[in-house]
Amino acid sequence: MREYLRVLEEKGLLLKYRKPVSPKFEIASILRRREGRPILFEKVKGYSIQVVGNLYSSQDLLALALGVKKEELREALLHAILNPKEPSVEKTVEYEEVEPNLLKFPILTHARCDGGAYLTASIVIASHKRLGTNASYHRMMVLDERRVVVRISPGRHLDRFIEEGTKEVAICLGVPPSVAIAAAVSAEPSKSELAIANALARTPVQELDGHLVPPSEIVMIAEVTGERRTEGPFLDLLGLPDVVRMERVFRIKKIFTRPNPLYQAILPGGDEHAILMGFPREVAIYREVNKVCKCLDVKLTPGGRHWLHCIIKIRKKDPEDGVNALQAAFRAHPSLKHAWVVDEDIDINNPEEVEWAMATRFQAKTRMIVREEQGSTLDPSSEGGVTSKVGFDLTMPLEGREKFLRVTENSR
Repeated sequence: MREYLRVLEEKGLLLKYRKPVSPKFEIASILRRREGRPILFEKVKGYSIQVVGNLYSSQDLLALALGVKKEELREALLHAILNPKEPSVEKTVEYEEVEPNLLKFPILTHARCDGGAYLTASIVIASHKRLGTNASYHRMMVLDERRVVVRISPGRHLDRFIEEGTKEVAICLGVPPSVAIAAAVSAEPSKSELAIANALARTPVQELDGHLVPPSEIVMIAEVTGERRTEGPFLDLLGLPDVVRMERVFRIKKIFTRPNPLYQAILPGGDEHAILMGFPREVAIYREVNKVCKCLDVKLTPGGRHWLHCIIKIRKKDPEDGVNALQAAFRAHPSLKHAWVVDEDIDINNPEEVEWAMATRFQAKTRMIVREEQGSTLDPSSEGGVTSKVGFDLTMPLEGREKFLRVTENSR
């Protein structure tokens, strides 16, 4: 992560905030006002540790972090998912063990609706003899100096690891960019996210207190207790407070840090949150749609917080390609609520063009699909996560296409 920060500084993209700031509300407020701009908070009231945020708050920043062009980003991640490479194990250096006290770290309270201070850039590394290794993001509400309550959605791989016997995990903060994006991928259980990260960019792991972890600013060794406590409220992806649930409690046993560690925060409901969650789903949709027709582009839209709404561009060769693409998208991303498929002449980054295609090429009685099924629990209009999903096929028919084509300057 420090190498990425060095690149940001060289390019004049890292904003250094030198005024003393509070970890309660103030840092989060500044991050929100300066979304899209990585920020280093050099002076945090009551703490000697500096805070960084907004590191991956745009696809341009994500591409810069991985050392690829923006237009190569999707293919780079897709190649890494399809061709994971197990990382090498290198000698552990630079870490020092510190007092296992969460209250010594500038953990942010992000919004007034939140149930407490939250770790948001926390990546859990879990291992199991039969299941392998899993790396995944999980928000953690601080209960006291040694305990956090962890949001683990049912069905997530970490939930399965714990159910099948994993009793201790490593919690990593301030990881390399390759791990930051790979940990947001929902890959097949047989694939390790650390191997995906290593395929994105060489990312060795180190053995620390019996756990293989990526290079990190802070590593916490945590025991999975049998206790459950209420977690939340928490300002989530859609800009709404998530519901309060009973969740598992982890107890922090040990904490290791680099010298002068940096604490990384991800702003809840912000652009970085949406990019890290949504971009891997764009890749998953692109991969699945290409199994049924030629997919040219995919965009999870900002209005749907890069989660609930998707526009898909295809090269249509069969009358059913549009509908098949919609079905594939809903398979690839079960939280998807509304999706639109357009022809290759439509710019999916231009909402006006998509609306124009819907106005001139769409008939609901023949080119709309509706499904009633499990969607996103983040959607407050759903009933326990069950929602109406709608797909709109805005593509032209294969015959008589000339009457659907716009007249351009060159064709007048």
